[in-house]
Amino acid sequence: MKDMAKNKFHEGSGPSQRQLRVAETIRRALSEVLARGDVHDPELNRMSITVGEVRTSPDLKIATAYVLPLGGDGRQDALKLLSRNKGELRRLMSRKLALKYSPDLRFQLDETYDRMDDTRRMLAQDVVRRDADAPDRDMGES
Repeated sequence: MKDMAKNKFHEGSGPSQRQLRVAETIRRALSEVLARGDVHDPELNRMSITVGEVRTSPDLKIATAYVLPLGGDGRQDALKLLSRNKGELRRLMSRKLALKYSPDLRFQLDETYDRMDDTRRMLAQDVVRRDADAPDRDMGES
């Protein structure tokens, strides 16, 4: 009965502490492998790729890495190269992880920076700045 309560608690409530801890460990290990150029693919080693975030499945068998090449150029090429080398990346990374099983790697573009740029552009618009600078009439002014 205790296990049922534990499972109900974690359903839909976001990643567990273990998932977050393992994901961050994977992010660091993958970043280090990519930065050092340990992969035997010269095309991949020529690219500077940032690993912004890693998310793991609840069973820790799948790790999705959100990546972006430095400067944002060659995004699709970076995804193809990472996918092509995921077996070697997994093997190199597993040496740095203290896990029973090394997770299967998946790669997606990290669009966080694009969203931040869009937000900055929106906030810089005259209409938005004017509204943001206007006194708030709901703050007790009569």
